[in-house]
Amino acid sequence: MSRPYVLLSAAVSLDGCLDDTGPERLLLSGPEDFDRVDAVRAASDAILVGAGTLRADRPRLLVNSPERRAKRVAEGLPAYPLKVTVSASGDLDADDPFWTTGGERLLYTTDEGAALAHARVGGVAEVVALGPDVDWEALLDDLGGRGVRRLMVEGGARVHTQLLQAGFADELRLAVAPLVVGEPDAPRLFGPGAYPGGPRGRMRLLGSEQVGDVIVTRYAPTVPGTTRAATAADRHWLRLACELAADCPPSETAFSVGAVVVAADGTELARGHSREAGDPVVHAEEAALGKLAPADPRVATATVYSSLEPCARRASRPKPCARLIVEAGVRRVVTAWREPDTFVPGADGIGVLAEAGVTVAQVPALAEAAMRPNLHLMTGER
Repeated sequence: MSRPYVLLSAAVSLDGCLDDTGPERLLLSGPEDFDRVDAVRAASDAILVGAGTLRADRPRLLVNSPERRAKRVAEGLPAYPLKVTVSASGDLDADDPFWTTGGERLLYTTDEGAALAHARVGGVAEVVALGPDVDWEALLDDLGGRGVRRLMVEGGARVHTQLLQAGFADELRLAVAPLVVGEPDAPRLFGPGAYPGGPRGRMRLLGSEQVGDVIVTRYAPTVPGTTRAATAADRHWLRLACELAADCPPSETAFSVGAVVVAADGTELARGHSREAGDPVVHAEEAALGKLAPADPRVATATVYSSLEPCARRASRPKPCARLIVEAGVRRVVTAWREPDTFVPGADGIGVLAEAGVTVAQVPALAEAAMRPNLHLMTGER
């Protein structure tokens, strides 16, 4: 099941505040940026806010432009994206504009909060209990099962913090306003805690633009995960590996595969693809690892991203790629597609890696992208 692309959207002051401590909401953006946000909403399948934001700001979360709503309807979509909120307690006010204005509404809560949630808003929203706690992984899986491919998250700070810390945020889009709040108790975009890569884990800049008097900057996480659960950054690097597979010279006797080696701080160390540099038998992982110095200390904590499961057996070289990865000292691999029986029956590179203590994460949602350059070899296997 494919989870939605998660976009964290917020406006902040120069000192990172979402608001001041006054009784009225501090407007950090102007008309131009409000219109930009409206366009992002219109391009989303669902918009999510936490219960704290719902209570404090009473947002409607609508697409305000009639033209954008008409365009959605012309494309076979509802006029408004699905409106989503999260409340562990289920203690919500059904008179808030969130519940009384356009768009379908969905509330995620806990088993304990479900009864109160049904009593308060069950008549105007679908209520989904996630278990004893708010489980973001289960929430995103459920949204994916509902066909939500793009989720816009508009706050608040706690929600943004939890999604980023858990590695579920695919993109951060921040409108930075030209003012300083300066109040020590003012709410800030992200709270303290452990984030992927820690203070040394830098994000990738996707772009920036001036909108009115604010600067809108887009970032994507690049720090690899550490477990068998793939993060947003893992999906980014694996998508790149799948794109590299398309650069392979075509072959009737071998798969087209791309590979990327990424350090623990999110720095790309090397990349490669099958049959690179005119070598008719070189494999992607082999090509990428061959560009690294054997004594590079970053390799031991690096992650190898391969569009296809690293090979367990091969005739063209003494060592298969799974063995090369183990001997290089790499302790984590992320792959999209298990090797079919087309050339090597019963291949199990993941088994070889796991037996050697390498952590392997699989991302089946990207298997189709990995297959695409190899469709001529599949002979009905999908």
